[in-house]
Amino acid sequence: MSTACGPRCRRTGDPVTGFARHRTSRRIIANFSGFEADLLRSLASQIIELLRNERAAPVESSDPLEAMFDFAGVDFAGPVSEPEDPVLLRLFPTAYQHDPEAAAEFRRYTEGELRDRKAAAAAAIIDSLEEAGLPPQLDEEGLVIDVEMDEPTAETWLRSFTDVRLALATRLGVEEGDEGYWDALPDEDPRSQAHDIYEWVGYLQETLVDALSH
Repeated sequence: MSTACGPRCRRTGDPVTGFARHRTSRRIIANFSGFEADLLRSLASQIIELLRNERAAPVESSDPLEAMFDFAGVDFAGPVSEPEDPVLLRLFPTAYQHDPEAAAEFRRYTEGELRDRKAAAAAAIIDSLEEAGLPPQLDEEGLVIDVEMDEPTAETWLRSFTDVRLALATRLGVEEGDEGYWDALPDEDPRSQAHDIYEWVGYLQETLVDALSH
């Protein structure tokens, strides 16, 4: 298994083409199945929920996949200490490891704005998908969502993809060189399914970088 889904992703089921630059308009384009678009919307929504409502630790659940994606939480205000949620700690690492007071002040004056920016980037994904025709409730088979965006919007998607992958990697415990572990999991294992999503988002991210560079 590579670091990103290849031409077909087990979780999405359909062939994946990723992003490209339109030859004439020079805008960034992509085609998603209804399932893929709805999955992206769900991931972006969960990032927004995580950023706005921190929970101290992932929720215990009898469903491992549900637990991995359960980002609901409690209120936060004026953060000065490290987030207890490991995903938020990856998104907002401590600036000064050996100076708690300086780290607290830095966090106080920067983390709120950074949270807002990341939430806005995730919201841009949702807006783009819904403007392209993704309905509030997906109940139509065979739906195709054609996304077309300018470079600033595409760069916003790219930043949010990074946040999504960090969140998934942290929840799953992905480590460098652990491909064999994920390859050995059966397809029906929720961890394998979640890891497929992680790789799929990585594939989309790679194709988006490539499209923006051409």
